[in-house]
Amino acid sequence: MIEKEQSRIAAVKSYLKEMAIQVVSGGSAGFVEVCIMHPLDLIKTRLQVQSKTVKTVNDPHFYNGIFDCVAKMYRHEGFLAFYKGILPPILAETPKRAIKFMTFEQYKQLFMFGAPSPTPLTYSLAGISLGITEAIFVNPFEVVKVSLQSNHALAKEAPSSWAVTRQIIAAEGISGINKGLSATVARNGLYNMVYFGFNFSVRGWLPVLEDPLQEFLKKFSVGFTSGVLGSLVNIPFDVAKSRIQGPQPIPGQIKYKNTVKTIILVYKEEGFLALYKGFVPKVLRLGPGGAVMLLVYEYVHNRITAALK
Repeated sequence: MIEKEQSRIAAVKSYLKEMAIQVVSGGSAGFVEVCIMHPLDLIKTRLQVQSKTVKTVNDPHFYNGIFDCVAKMYRHEGFLAFYKGILPPILAETPKRAIKFMTFEQYKQLFMFGAPSPTPLTYSLAGISLGITEAIFVNPFEVVKVSLQSNHALAKEAPSSWAVTRQIIAAEGISGINKGLSATVARNGLYNMVYFGFNFSVRGWLPVLEDPLQEFLKKFSVGFTSGVLGSLVNIPFDVAKSRIQGPQPIPGQIKYKNTVKTIILVYKEEGFLALYKGFVPKVLRLGPGGAVMLLVYEYVHNRITAALK
């Protein structure tokens, strides 16, 4: 009995230690990815929230593409404008990525269905489940981030994250800080389903390369492709999320509220391609960003595990 109890305690300690390593590794990966890729996320949001139906002549804040957006933002708002809204992602992404990788491992065990090793279905179901989990946690931060990113004032004159949070709650109540939740759930769920399903399945099929550089490039390429495919699938929901959480075309009137209705409305008024607004900066962010995040996670995880042995 004593041996069984000691064995059980040892197993629990090992499990908790591995969860702690996953949290630290995932948090580190999220922090690095946000710091590197935030400007592209901001450009993506700016392109997504603007509607062709309300374009004004010579509007310095209407963008005709990535480079036009970069030039106008730098000219009218300054260099620091590219980092508007970075505090909410830093506050959210570090624990979010920690949750992502920790819950992925737990969901993966849940969806084994008796198989001796994970299958593509296992990875996909674990991915969509963790996507839904992280979306519920991160959505309030997304609301604040989109509001900050949509602000066209000079960076030094823009309101703080805390001020924006208070403004949203004062104007819309507690529900206002969580608007667009269904769009965030769909966006994150679909992205992670494709990202984890494709990434780990393909990596499992490919042989491990002896050359460290070739192995790194292989993992980076698979991670990049996973990020691109995930972005391709989920971007209509990302556009809907930005429209719902961002400033409405006419102040005082709620035009974008429901996820599905927003997608249909954007399609009817602006055409199919409008549902893919911001796709290029999104891919430029989530392609390499997805690869960087996973590689940082694995590097930190392996270093911590080795150090604790």
